[in-house]
Amino acid sequence: MQYLCKKNIEMDKIIGMGNALVDVLATLNDDHILTEMELPKGSMTLIDETKLLIINECFSEMETELATGGSAGNAIRGMACLGAGTGFIGKVGNDAYGKFYRQSLLERGTEANLLVSSELPSGVASTFISPDGERTFGTYLGAAATLKAEDLSREMFKGYTYLFIEGYLVQDHDMILRAIELAKEAGLQICLDMASYNIVEQDHDFFSLLINKYVDIVFANEEEAKAFTGKEPEEALDVIAKMCSIAIVKLGARGSLIRKGTEEVHVHAVTVDRVIDTTGAGDYFAAGFLYGLWIFIGEMWQDRFYPFRKHHPGDWCRNACRVVGRD
Repeated sequence: MQYLCKKNIEMDKIIGMGNALVDVLATLNDDHILTEMELPKGSMTLIDETKLLIINECFSEMETELATGGSAGNAIRGMACLGAGTGFIGKVGNDAYGKFYRQSLLERGTEANLLVSSELPSGVASTFISPDGERTFGTYLGAAATLKAEDLSREMFKGYTYLFIEGYLVQDHDMILRAIELAKEAGLQICLDMASYNIVEQDHDFFSLLINKYVDIVFANEEEAKAFTGKEPEEALDVIAKMCSIAIVKLGARGSLIRKGTEEVHVHAVTVDRVIDTTGAGDYFAAGFLYGLWIFIGEMWQDRFYPFRKHHPGDWCRNACRVVGRD
């Protein structure tokens, strides 16, 4: 793992696009508040400003922590911490949270393509961390939801090789398709994280269109994979892999399954005594996977999968979380 903390490694650059959210994290003693707030455990639920104010009142009596969030933002942060060249496209409000988000990107050397809304505040993800480490989000999108197709330009994608898109954006079909069109014109490959099982269920047909027609690398956890295919992880992996170049199904404590063509790898997870917090775990997994894939294989992954089996980039998935946690 000699490359783990080396900065400015010569490698392909990646740009992420997603909801620029500030996470407000609170650790729970039990899960009763999730029932009170009508938030299904383990899900991401969109909330309005009224619900946000209710949650804020509750959080005012608890110890909370701020962090830059959003699925794509987390993945880009992980890759930046590992030394990759990164950029991010999103939209924030003209407020303290927006300044916090921009500064956090710049501090890690990420190019911040952040548009600013003069009408709405920055998006906030109220994050409830259960005693078993599971995380539940009540997300007020605010300015983040006003990123539109007309805000994007081809210049934003120049100089990058990969575009990482979070599944939470699929609700705006025009914007997603425009981003992919511009990225493809600039020669980028597309990576998609499915984001959340309920998002997949709500927009299944559009996910199918994206993965069948445009996406090169797909990340899904087992709940998302089942929502998309109706099958258990192993069979779901096979279905998704037939639709794209590389498919990854994350299995939590059981590791992950990766398939390219007919080649399949099962990467085992590191055993821990107690899970503390799973916030962003899948995002940092994606960061480590992509970084390890590029470091060890470079262009070869397009034609050969054996080096992936040999070098175990799954190690990068695990160590990405450790590096981000220390940074």
